[in-house]
Amino acid sequence: MSRKLVAYFSASGVTGNVAKTLAEAADADLHEIKPEVPYTKADLDWQDKKSRSTIEMNDKSFRPPIADKNANVAAYDVVFVGFPIWWYVAPTIVNTFLEGYNFAGKTVILFATSGSSGFGKTLENLKGSVPISTVIKEGKILNGRRTKEELTVWVNSLEL
Repeated sequence: MSRKLVAYFSASGVTGNVAKTLAEAADADLHEIKPEVPYTKADLDWQDKKSRSTIEMNDKSFRPPIADKNANVAAYDVVFVGFPIWWYVAPTIVNTFLEGYNFAGKTVILFATSGSSGFGKTLENLKGSVPISTVIKEGKILNGRRTKEELTVWVNSLEL
């Protein structure tokens, strides 16, 4: 039996709700990836070219600092990493998280929430943030209210 962690970044609470249900379904521990400086509604205004999220997403090398750098990633075999899709990819804070820990030999399964798009180039953009020995998989877009039962079926289909 592998030890599992659900780590997630949620700017508005949508991804957080899914992550909590997924943690229950997967019998996993939960860790929130929190930015050092929380995002405000104005920061998340994707239509404003000067908003914080727009500026960060236009610079793929930018790594927003995270508040909690003490996730015990070493204790887990499988790490689900969740986030909202921004500009067809994961927010760069997800890169900050992945680059801040040693994921060598672990399985990372991505999940996301999205208003209108799929994963886009998310998997491609995140692979460089983990060691080559990490198995990183594109999981699912988990929009809407997902039940524990639905997510249990998905987790079981992954054959972890």
